[in-house]
Amino acid sequence: MSRQVGARVLVVDDEPAILRVVRTNLSAHGFQVEGAETWERARELLAHGPDVILLDLGLPDAEGDAVIREIRSYSSTPIVVLSARTAERNKVAALDLGADDYLTKPFGVDELLARIRVALRHSARPPTGADAVFRTAGLEVDFEHRRVSVDDREVHLTPTEYDLLRTLVSHPDKVLTDRMLLQQVWGYEYGSEDHYLHVYIARLRKKLEADPQNPRFLITEPGVGYRLVTSDS
Repeated sequence: MSRQVGARVLVVDDEPAILRVVRTNLSAHGFQVEGAETWERARELLAHGPDVILLDLGLPDAEGDAVIREIRSYSSTPIVVLSARTAERNKVAALDLGADDYLTKPFGVDELLARIRVALRHSARPPTGADAVFRTAGLEVDFEHRRVSVDDREVHLTPTEYDLLRTLVSHPDKVLTDRMLLQQVWGYEYGSEDHYLHVYIARLRKKLEADPQNPRFLITEPGVGYRLVTSDS
């Protein structure tokens, strides 16, 4: 929590009303907030080293996808997209390019704060992506020994099941698109074989979840991908 108090947030949105509301509410919660209505101005403010970027996709001087691509060419700062574009293809494209989360307008302040907290927790983790042992709500993954347990009960996974779980666990609370997961686990020649992924997610849920139909760990983001949810998200 201490890292989040006073965290620097850069809001990039061409709607003055959105900028005003977000700045007011985040400032009231202890964040340091800067705003930009154009990508040209946002470039200047990026030099101040924000801890998280809130980005609208429809800027007057740049397309959101190009902005994400440019930021990711030199920075790993978390990007939370704020957009009125609700089509699944827009969400998938932004996440595939490197955005950490996608929030559809209109949104509530509490939801925005929750997404920012998750983004900050994710960026605070070491570059390896996970500690030697990952634990949350009864799920434990020991990376060194490739051992998985749920509520102190060891779970036996196939190599592919383990690789899929490890990929999700290495990015806790972050939405990973189907394409990301396929390429991370099966290789870069894969990207559209969604049925592979759905079969293995179903297998993991059967082994890890008390109720696979109502999972507590492996959450589906409809039309986008999956998220490994931690107990403090």
